[in-house]
Amino acid sequence: MSELRSLLRAAREMLATDSAALEAEVLLGEVLQRPRSWLYAHDRDTVTPGRQQRFFDLLRRRAEGEPLAYLLGQREFWSLTLQVSPDTLIPRPDTERLVELALQHMPPEHMPPERPLQVVDLGTGSGAIALALAHERPQAHVLAVDRSLAALQIAQVNAQHLGLQRVGFVQSDWSEALGDASCDLIVSNPPYLRLEDPHLQQGDLRYEPSVALLAGADGLDAIRHIVSTAPACLHPGGWLLLEHGFEQGAAVRQLLHDRGLSEVTTELDIEHRERVSLGRVPEK
Repeated sequence: MSELRSLLRAAREMLATDSAALEAEVLLGEVLQRPRSWLYAHDRDTVTPGRQQRFFDLLRRRAEGEPLAYLLGQREFWSLTLQVSPDTLIPRPDTERLVELALQHMPPEHMPPERPLQVVDLGTGSGAIALALAHERPQAHVLAVDRSLAALQIAQVNAQHLGLQRVGFVQSDWSEALGDASCDLIVSNPPYLRLEDPHLQQGDLRYEPSVALLAGADGLDAIRHIVSTAPACLHPGGWLLLEHGFEQGAAVRQLLHDRGLSEVTTELDIEHRERVSLGRVPEK
């Protein structure tokens, strides 16, 4: 049996990346079901051959490029721990900007008990956006929509683990299952990568579901569909918010303008790049 410190040293050499030390500790902590702080105080403890083998199996998969989130089966988003799998995208910090903007357009004072805000997350995946909004605005009714039943099942498990009761789940191709003028706010982080985008051959994207990444020759197919159909599902004065690629802001703003939405604008992400565009259905 090997000591923890020798296992971690071998793991750092095996991964050989800038984050090798952190990832090795996280994976060993997962195998031992211990926090990273415990590893520091027990670095001379030994690990059984079975656990050692599992640790090196995980290291091998990580060294081959498999996302850490998939190896752990979870990812933190908006301070919430979410279950993820290869059926879902891995939630990213940039998408928290979409949550922030959505919250700005659903303040608590606009949610009287007699008619709580109706909020929809199109293409919910793991449920990250929908559950973050439900966590922050527990009086709102949030509907998580996805065409993938496997993804919806993961989102439902996440809602149950977080104790979020007022979240519904619907299998649908975007807004197809929604009624006219049935909601106040629609948010979406849809696919927006071009079919030939070179990033598809890099990093975590190689392992994530292509259906949640690819959107035609220019990366705008899904956004075009949402912009053409979703506004009909919004009450007058309702908002549509879309995450997109940092080079797509002008094109998405034009789509929103052409659909007749007002107050169209694009907001920046944490790296000061255009990331979320939004528009409002005009009041009658």
